[in-house]
Amino acid sequence: MRVAALTILALTAFAANSVLGRVALGEGTIDAASFSALRLLSGALTLRLLVTLRPRRATLGGSWSSATYLFFYAVPFSFAYESLATGTGALILFGAVQATMLVAAVLSGERPGWLQWLGLFTALGGLVYLVLPGVSAPDPLGSALMTIAGISWGFYSLRGRTATDPLGETAGNFTRSLPMVALVSAASLSDMRVEAAGAMLAVASGALASGVGYAIWYAALRDLTASVAATVQLSVPVIAAVGGVIFMSEAVTLRLAIASGLILGGVALALLSRRSA
Repeated sequence: MRVAALTILALTAFAANSVLGRVALGEGTIDAASFSALRLLSGALTLRLLVTLRPRRATLGGSWSSATYLFFYAVPFSFAYESLATGTGALILFGAVQATMLVAAVLSGERPGWLQWLGLFTALGGLVYLVLPGVSAPDPLGSALMTIAGISWGFYSLRGRTATDPLGETAGNFTRSLPMVALVSAASLSDMRVEAAGAMLAVASGALASGVGYAIWYAALRDLTASVAATVQLSVPVIAAVGGVIFMSEAVTLRLAIASGLILGGVALALLSRRSA
C-alpha cells in the first residue's frame, strides 16, 4: 500500500507538470528558458527547506550525473512544447521513456513475464490511440528535443531506484542543475518573456509537481522494477487529460474514455504480474 500510494502521488505530480507547463507555454505567458529556470530554482529551494526542517541531520545527496539527466529532461521538455502539440509531445516523451527503461531493464538481466508484456503493449496501444489524432508531421526539432527529454527522464528514473535518501538526493540533484540552467537563461536573454501568471505556474511546477513529486517518485522507485516503473508512467497522460477536464474545461470524449481504460488496464496487468511473480 505504501508503494502504491507513493506511486500514485508521483504520477499525479507528473501529470500536474504537464498541465502547468501546457498552460504557461501554450498561452505564451513565459518563455521556455525562463520556465525551466524558475521550475528548477523553485524546486531546489523547496527541497532544501524540507531537508533542513526534517528531524535528522540535514544533508544534500544526489550526483552531478543525475543532475545532468534532470537538466536534459527539464530544458528540452520546455522548448519542445513551444512547437509540438500536447498529444504529439506526450507520445514522443513517454515512448522514449519506455524504450530507455525497458532496454536498460533487459540489459541488466530483468526478464518481464508475458502478463507484464501484455500489460505494457495494452497500455502503449491505449496511449497511441489517445494521442494519434495529433500525430501528423511533427516539428523535427521539437521531436528531437522531446526525445532527448524522454531518454533523460528514463535514465534519471533508473538512477533513482538506488536512492537511499530520496528527499536529500532529489534536493542535491535540483541544486546541481542550477548552474546548467543559468547558462541556458543567459543565452536566451533576448527572447526572455515573463508575465506574473507564467512565473506563478513555473514556480508551482517546480516547488510542488517537480521538487516534491520527484522526491516521492525516488521513494517509490526503490520497490519497483525498471519495467514496471516504465509501464506505470503511461498512466500520466490519462491523469493529465482528467486534469484538463477539471481545470481547463476540456471535453470528455469517447476516445478519452476508451484510451483511459486501455492504459489503466494495461498498468493494472503489469502491476498484477509483479505481485504474482
